[in-house]
Amino acid sequence: MKSESKASAPAKIILFGEHFVVYDKPAVVIAIDRRAYVTVKPRSDSKIVIKSAAINASGAFTSNGEYRPIEGGLENEARFKPIYLIAKNLLASSSEETGLNIEITSSIPIAAGLGSSAAVAAASAAAIGSLLEINLTKNDIFRLALEAEKLVHGNPSGVDPAISTYGGVLLYRKSEGIKRLNIESDLPLAVGNTGVKRVTGDMVSHVSRLRNQYPTVVDRIMDAGSAVASLGVEALKSGDLKTLGDLMNMNHALLCALGVSNQAIERLIAAARRSGALGAKLTGAGGGGCIIALSTPNKVHQVVEAIRHAGGEAFATTKAPEGVRIEE
Repeated sequence: MKSESKASAPAKIILFGEHFVVYDKPAVVIAIDRRAYVTVKPRSDSKIVIKSAAINASGAFTSNGEYRPIEGGLENEARFKPIYLIAKNLLASSSEETGLNIEITSSIPIAAGLGSSAAVAAASAAAIGSLLEINLTKNDIFRLALEAEKLVHGNPSGVDPAISTYGGVLLYRKSEGIKRLNIESDLPLAVGNTGVKRVTGDMVSHVSRLRNQYPTVVDRIMDAGSAVASLGVEALKSGDLKTLGDLMNMNHALLCALGVSNQAIERLIAAARRSGALGAKLTGAGGGGCIIALSTPNKVHQVVEAIRHAGGEAFATTKAPEGVRIEE
């Protein structure tokens, strides 16, 4: 067993297809260069102690799985339990009898639709596996992270742990699963966080009710979303940023038609477009969370400043070709 191990995994954005993907339409998901970092060290007792700087919380799981807060209250048990279960699974498959200190740091905004929990899960699996000298493949890490995500999201598609594990660009469709795309071009992106908290399940339920009420209309909107995503893949492959931007704007208009945008989102999108973005849209469930804007390389910081001026937290980013990795 090593004395310390550190791993990281990237955040994600949905470029095309959120909400439509629930109804077996394609979605395009991209890893971005914001990462979660997990450092793991052995302990002399059997406790698994988890600390997150991002939420200023820490707690210990005893050998029988009881959670005891150290910093913050009992509410953090739900956040830490997926990581605890990854640790328990890996300890059970190793010959080591040890406790673990697990420390999380991250540059990924939490609860903003950027895949923070999946990135932490993938990085945790990689770091703990490395510490215990278990030879984990990326497929192993993905499966461990997916099981952890089920605790967080109930019945996740698997896209978030997949993109955090493998990196790059993925095409996902429920009936076909995950397909990795080989995209060479850089994507100068700005991410803007509205700061408005939203519940993904509420937004999904809203779209479901709308579809039940107006099936012929909503199904046509979703067919259009599918066509946008398919054209988006072709534009990605050819590096055609102008077409990508146009398609992002179309995708956002379709999401607006489903009622998942709001004033905070529209304010940031309008600011991004006015400042020279080629395209801008919400990313994730909507109702709050983040927007993404595509720019030319020379204008991305101008777009970031415009989003900030409109009241959003913003940062420039680009595609991350690398998924989970050991940082040693």
